[in-house]
Parts: sequence; C-alpha cells; structure tokens
Amino acid sequence: MPARPILRGAAVLAAAALVVTGCGSDDDTDSSSGGGTSSSGAFPVTVATAFGDVEIADEPTRIVALGWGDAETALALGVQPVGASDWLAFGGEGVGPWSEGRYDEAPEIIETLEPSLEAIAALEPDLILDTKSDGAQERYDLLSQIAPTIGQPEGVEAYQTSWDQQLELVGQALGRTDEADDLAAEVAQAFEDAAAAHPEFEGTEVAVAAFTSEGFGAYVQGDARVDFMEELGFVNEAEIQDQATDNFFVGVSEEQVSILDAGLTVAFPIYVEASEFTSNALWQALPSVQDGRVVVLEDQTLASAFSIGTAPGILYALETTVPLFADALA
Repeated sequence: MPARPILRGAAVLAAAALVVTGCGSDDDTDSSSGGGTSSSGAFPVTVATAFGDVEIADEPTRIVALGWGDAETALALGVQPVGASDWLAFGGEGVGPWSEGRYDEAPEIIETLEPSLEAIAALEPDLILDTKSDGAQERYDLLSQIAPTIGQPEGVEAYQTSWDQQLELVGQALGRTDEADDLAAEVAQAFEDAAAAHPEFEGTEVAVAAFTSEGFGAYVQGDARVDFMEELGFVNEAEIQDQATDNFFVGVSEEQVSILDAGLTVAFPIYVEASEFTSNALWQALPSVQDGRVVVLEDQTLASAFSIGTAPGILYALETTVPLFADALA
C-alpha cells in the first residue's frame, strides 16, 4: 500500500527550475511522447481539479505520468509518456502485461513516493499527470512549478480517484475526450456483461483482503478493488466497511481476522508469499475458507490487474478473475 510521498523540498525545486529554464523552449520538433492522431484542434482546454482549474494552451507532447495508473491510461488513449512511475513494480516499461507493446521508446522511470524533481524537470515536460497519488498540496505545488499538473478531482481522497474519473481527466488533458469516452463505454459494457452472466454475484457480501509483513488488512469503498467487486454486484462486507475512515485500507488485527469471513473472500499477498497467510490457523478457521468460498490471487499479474484500477487493467481483470469468483461460489 502506498504511503504519503515526500518531495525533496524547495532547494531541489530551485535546481529543477534551473534545468527547465536552461533547456529552452524549442518546440519545433515532434516529441517521442506523441502517439496516435493529432488532437491539437481540441486546445486550449481547461481541466477542473481539486487544486483549481488547469489551463493547457497547446497540445502536450512531452508528458510525465506520475499518478497510480496514469501512464497506462495515457497509453490507452494513444499517447506515450516520456516519464512514468511504476507503482506496482512491473519493471521494464513500468506497465502491466495488458499495456505492453504500446511504447515506441521506454519512458524514464520516476520514483513513486519520492519523485525526483530534477529527473522530472530534465525531461522538459509540458504536462504532468498526477491524478491518483497522495493528493498533498505540497506535492502539487512543487510539480506545477515544473509544468501544468493535473491532480485528482475535487472531493476525492488520497489514492481514491476512480478509473472513470482518471480516464476523464487524462482524456481532457490530452485532448482525447472522444477516445476516453469510447474506452469508458467499453469498460462499462464489460462490467454489465460480466454481472449479467453471473447473477449469483448480486448482493453477495465480499471481503477483499491483503496480507503484508505487518499482517492482514482489508479494503473499503473508494478503493479500486472494492469498486471492481461492487460493479459486479457484490456488497462490501459490513463489518469491514464500518471501520472505514478517509483511507482506502483498514488494518485487521489477529483478534479481528473473523471479519474477513464473507459470502466470498478475496485475498492476495503484498511482498510476501501467499503461504505466509494461507497456512495461518486463523485464516484456515474462516468459514468462507473452509467452505471454499475464497479466491487467493497468488499470481502477481492477476493481483496487479485486480489492484491497479485503470480501464486497461480492469478489462484484463474481468477476463481473468471473474471466472475464479464464479468457481468459488459454485
């Protein structure tokens, strides 16, 4: 689970600003970040965010995608970032298998929680996407001094920008609202088809859990994983939801493990082996586990697709995880 990022302060920003200034503004040549057809006719555009309206005068050609899933969202709309953060440690181009092969040239990988302002500025971006991060004012202020920055929507807590909100923001910023609308419709239809094919999902309580070196935890409404399940007709387990704060994740002590019992229990490991919790006596005592109403996402690709909460990731997850949920309830 991501923690709150800490940028490296005003001194670093000053150095970054010097890099930007020193690079000049020769925009006569095309950037490798572009992809797909030109959308310059859409500009100027104004994008509403939690930090106010952001005006983008001209079609951006050098995009740095820092937010969780921003890079693959841009790729899905035909634009290749020159810099990107790899939140789920995919390696390589920093995207999941469902988005591989969309880059002509791999992006510069930027750290997630403590992104280097010097590295970002050195890429000479004309747009920074940060639609799903910690939502801190300091982070936004520092980034927006390098280039126009698209943060999360108004009223959205840290890391809780939904897939469709992210798609809308990125589509607007890139001048590709038509492509974004088409992809949103495709995802909505895929959810509808999956739910219709599995009426047994409707109204079934689900517990979505993770296990780390610190123990168990569970996700609440506003998290992409719970949103995914609820789109299929599931209902988040009431005892878990009752513990929700402004975070998307709640800790589950050993004394509380019983709240992970539900009509369906879905769990996955984070930086540990699945056996570290599947062999746990408290886990094995859960009625849902004993009855086989459980899905453990041991495969990292499946867990990542289920977790990333982007339009491309969701389409992959619907194909790969829904059959597992259905089998567990059969």
